Amino acid sequence: MSDSPILKVAVNVPLSREFDYLPPIKGPEPLVGCRVRVPFGRQQQIGVVVGCTGQSDVPTNKLRRCSETLDASALLSDADLWLIRFVSEYYHHPIGEVVAAALPSHLRHGKSLHPMVERVIATDSAEQSDADSLARRAPKQAELLESLLDAGGDGLETDLLTELLPNWRRAAKGLLVKGLISTFETRAEAFDEHITGEKKSGPPLNSDQQSALSAFRSSDQFKPYLLDGVTGSGKTEVYLQRVNDVLSEGKQALLLVPEIGLTPQLVSRLQDRLGVAPALLHSGLSDTARLAAWRAARSGTAKLVVGTRSAIFTPLKNPGLIIVDEEHDHSFKQQEGLRYSARDLAIARAKHLDIPVILGSATPTLEMLHHCRSGSFEHIILPKRAGGALPPIVRLIDTVRTPSTDGISEPMAEAIRKHMDADGQVLIFLNRRGFAPTLICNSCGHIAGCERCDSRLTVHAGNRQLRCHHCGSCRPLNEQCEECGELVKPLGEGTQRIEETLLARFPDAVISRIDSDSTKRKGAMHEALEGATLGHANILVGTQMLSKGHHFPKLTLVGVVNADQGLFGTDFRSSERMAQSIIQVAGRAGRESRPGEVLIQTAFPENDFWRTLIDGGYREISDNALAERELTRWPPFTRLALLRSAAHKQSDAHRFLEVAGQQLARSPSETIRILGPVDAPMARRAGRYRAQLLIQSSDRATLHRLLRELRPFLESDPSARKVRWSIDVDPVELF
Repeated sequence: MSDSPILKVAVNVPLSREFDYLPPIKGPEPLVGCRVRVPFGRQQQIGVVVGCTGQSDVPTNKLRRCSETLDASALLSDADLWLIRFVSEYYHHPIGEVVAAALPSHLRHGKSLHPMVERVIATDSAEQSDADSLARRAPKQAELLESLLDAGGDGLETDLLTELLPNWRRAAKGLLVKGLISTFETRAEAFDEHITGEKKSGPPLNSDQQSALSAFRSSDQFKPYLLDGVTGSGKTEVYLQRVNDVLSEGKQALLLVPEIGLTPQLVSRLQDRLGVAPALLHSGLSDTARLAAWRAARSGTAKLVVGTRSAIFTPLKNPGLIIVDEEHDHSFKQQEGLRYSARDLAIARAKHLDIPVILGSATPTLEMLHHCRSGSFEHIILPKRAGGALPPIVRLIDTVRTPSTDGISEPMAEAIRKHMDADGQVLIFLNRRGFAPTLICNSCGHIAGCERCDSRLTVHAGNRQLRCHHCGSCRPLNEQCEECGELVKPLGEGTQRIEETLLARFPDAVISRIDSDSTKRKGAMHEALEGATLGHANILVGTQMLSKGHHFPKLTLVGVVNADQGLFGTDFRSSERMAQSIIQVAGRAGRESRPGEVLIQTAFPENDFWRTLIDGGYREISDNALAERELTRWPPFTRLALLRSAAHKQSDAHRFLEVAGQQLARSPSETIRILGPVDAPMARRAGRYRAQLLIQSSDRATLHRLLRELRPFLESDPSARKVRWSIDVDPVELF
């Protein structure tokens, strides 16, 4: 046996195992937590040393050596590696892919923790150049040169230039030849914490907020809290004061938010109140900026870290508190690849670090409410709005008696006019982007469908396209039916169509549509939300983006125009999600001194759901849903795992799941129930047929034991070669 230790290396491949290597011949011996470059097949891969052992199943003389040690000291701490292992084991996902998900892109691809970056700078000659002449002859060159002159003597990083001017390199060639710009390499900038030392005081806390803060201050050790506060109750103010406590003790706080769209408003408030700029981690950052924030959190330079789902993996030098804002939001669950829940990992990580974790929401998930009922979480309630603001009045509009025209009924139109005349702002909410859900032929009834998915195409009138919101394929919008040649028309309403309807009805109003189509351009979301907050628009039209945590001071009316789509859902979570959506968007109305009003258009005003929601609020909805779940044995009273497969042939997708079902049946248990395989709700997507197998268990340990045995079996089974497959533990999307 060799005297050299055998390194257990996690490599980014879809295999549930670690790989054994010997240390490199030259250079330092890698420590646990270091990155290494290793030969893997015919390629070189980046891996992370996750352990060290004295023996291997592979003979020592057949073990390959690492090619290079990339880190002089451990990049990941014991606590970071614990989280990676926990994620791999709980979600039954290859550890190498978990490591890759936990690292910023630069580190994942082998770059230094402090990489060199290329910068572009305007030369002295640029100051004397004829800008007007250049603008006439080469406008792209002139635009690039102006940006560099505005940046001053340090120039701009190439990553940032690519964000500002995507095709800048073509223009740069001419400017380099003319000697107007030059390039150089420099060490990547460090995170600038911007410690101002100035902290603005917030509004005084009411008695409920003060009680909540006192509860949070009662312990610095692990304890999960559910802050259950109605919309506008001042949950953020309580967070701020608790974060301030933690920072004053020299510790770090991690705040998870569901959407990057929430961050501009929140970041400004955090800076004003805490006197520090938070390190931001979200998908909208350049790779260099993301690495700088990650590095600062790891070193402890950044005292406050604010990020979306993936920020849960961020290393913290001296952790003191984790907060998950809007814990009910589905965007905390990753739906592709490594299917983890950032909220659930926040709880697990806080327990391991022995620090408190606060989960906040006006509409908590039934899982979190169940934890409170069992006594494992402390349930803290903020029952009324802060500052004396009253809850909005909710009324239904019967669209059978007063039908809508292009989505807007007459009572809704009258209310919009009334609120605008009173200098109020209006939000029209629907959860569909595009012009209309689909295109239908008046003559033969043919509906435009996607050729690659079992879905209907959505009309986008602005660029005259039919687009699939599932696979992204699109085609021109034609006026004649492709089947019979007769005229076709849009059926239903989307955000674009509602916007057009409102423009026709209220030609003098300023209307702002905010959805994923209108905010694609970098910075567009921030501009739109800032304009909405300042009251520049009379009417806001949007989807779920506008329901999440935003504060619009002038907003007095919320109109929900397509409320019925959630009343008859097949998913057991349908009523819970419907209530969350309605209450969250309703909570945007009347948050200041003026009362708010919420109008909901429905063809089913007598449905029990509306009575329960209006009379009993989310509390009664959740109580009823929990009682129903307990009777029917759905989560949180049982545990679920969903095995998904997708293949070019439907038979291959089903055959793979049949093999999985047969393997599971070899370990029978009274606590396990297997449902399927069946076609997925959308059986074909992006050209692949999809199927699923649901595993339900009343015992979590038994479920995970079966999954631990199942994954390696499936990885080696021949049927897996024809499919793409995944295991989703605690799935949030079933039907």
